Amino acid sequence: MDRARLWPDFDDAWIVHSDDAIIVIDKPAFMASQAADPEMPDDVVTRLKAHLGTDYLGVHQRLDRDTSGILVMTRRREANARMAAQFEGRAVKKRYLACVARWPASKSAVTLRDALAPGDDGKMRVSTPRDKAAQLAVTHVKVVAREGERALLELELETGRTHQARVQLAHAGAPVAGDSLYGGPRAPRLMLHASALAFEHPLRGEPVRFEAMTPPDFEVWMKRGDLGDAIFDDDAAFARALARAIGRRFALGRSAGGPRATTAFRVVNEAGDALPGLAVDLYGDHFVAQLYGAGGVDDAWADLTRRDRVLDKLAELGVDGVYLKVRPKQANVIVDSRRDDLAPSAPVRGTPAPDVLTIEEEGLPYRVRLGDGLSTGIFLDQRSNRRRVRELASGRSVANLFSYTCAFSVAAASGGAWRTVSVDASAVALERGRENLEHAGVMDRGEHLFVVDDAFRWLARARSKGERFDLVLLDPPSYSTTKKTRFSASSDYVDLAAAALAIVHPGGRLLACSNHRGIARAKFRRFLFDAAKKAGRVPKQIKELPDPSDYPAAVGDESHLKSALVTLEK
Repeated sequence: MDRARLWPDFDDAWIVHSDDAIIVIDKPAFMASQAADPEMPDDVVTRLKAHLGTDYLGVHQRLDRDTSGILVMTRRREANARMAAQFEGRAVKKRYLACVARWPASKSAVTLRDALAPGDDGKMRVSTPRDKAAQLAVTHVKVVAREGERALLELELETGRTHQARVQLAHAGAPVAGDSLYGGPRAPRLMLHASALAFEHPLRGEPVRFEAMTPPDFEVWMKRGDLGDAIFDDDAAFARALARAIGRRFALGRSAGGPRATTAFRVVNEAGDALPGLAVDLYGDHFVAQLYGAGGVDDAWADLTRRDRVLDKLAELGVDGVYLKVRPKQANVIVDSRRDDLAPSAPVRGTPAPDVLTIEEEGLPYRVRLGDGLSTGIFLDQRSNRRRVRELASGRSVANLFSYTCAFSVAAASGGAWRTVSVDASAVALERGRENLEHAGVMDRGEHLFVVDDAFRWLARARSKGERFDLVLLDPPSYSTTKKTRFSASSDYVDLAAAALAIVHPGGRLLACSNHRGIARAKFRRFLFDAAKKAGRVPKQIKELPDPSDYPAAVGDESHLKSALVTLEK
């Protein structure tokens, strides 16, 4: 597959105007204005410089990553001062469009004046003028169209405060649709668009105005609201959502060959990418499509025509092949994971991958099997946590529970752990884990032990023998069954975490995770406090860890993965 085709530096269609002094673009909703990660830059400036072959662009404004629309940059340094003066002096006229619900019928035109200040939670908030941290925000609002309770608003921003329109509209009782930060209704994206910009040309002095077309998703949402799984039956809406999802993964998609080369990651994350029930992972040059919710009364994938249409669209993106995994409606139903109707061993589109495929993650190699049942040999949502383990492991002893194919152990050994113990009930998984460590070239770095056992039983034995570890890794399945035990995260996690904390050295750490969708973040945090109390250990800190960038949650939902790093007092 051609990664540069799937993730181009820039698209000429995004350029609205260009001359010798300025360049104006219509920024897509998935692109950052500024680099969020300097090691893997995916921002508009870096990408546009690469596309134009220039080393200079003057930046005078920014838009939130998920806000689309007009941005202007200077191409010559001598244009900077006049352009900057216009922005600083509020001479630039900025118009936005926003889709909202429940905007009062009595307010066809209104001016919002609020004092905005940063909150403790990373969001902006409406404060009082007496707040020394607050700044005045002024937004003129006019209703452009209505459809039932939905309204399309035109906004003129006098000021340019962080999240200005989003905070003020939320405070007015009508948050922007698709705004997960400020409580907007569900939509395929953040429905905020910088539609026009007017200013004086910084070199020639004449007034200029640039407009960007209203995004098609705005019209669809105004007429039909959130499409839900009906998006798969609207070819244009599906194509737009798929393009946005791919665009959001630019840094990962173009990382191959760099020091943090990553060739396996999530490309579509269900409703978080406005494609409910569909997850798509990239492994090397192949997609693995996962269909969630099969077998229920509301099974969105019972329509085989819909399935085929989705698989065809994925194959058209230029990957070598597409594998299929069909996930049952009830996650706790034990099924034969190698049933051909659930997980065909051959790709359903394109050519097969090698039986054992080597992928890279943060520069480390891992072995996976795309046609070997519902699982592939690695959990991609743990990429960020594996990096953390690698950074924490130097000179440490590490216990990896529910280790599966030992991807965490590979990361720990690569980070300099002097000892790892990988525990899993499956001898086959552990043998593949051993192969992973050997393939990564880390088997001779320290002492590495593989234990076939039930995690609870091994923890009890380790505690009775007085074994202690600097770092314990706990990532159990939501449900599991062995010959002698059954585990459910919702009822057994506290006991499991307490047993794990009992073998952590004073001052050591527990990396605790759960992918149980029924356990909320707050509940998971309580689990860990209860576990520490039960184990008689005193936590110095329980730090919740952020979601992986390629696993966005849907508006109003939490990520399926909850992770926390528990550090014990010395």
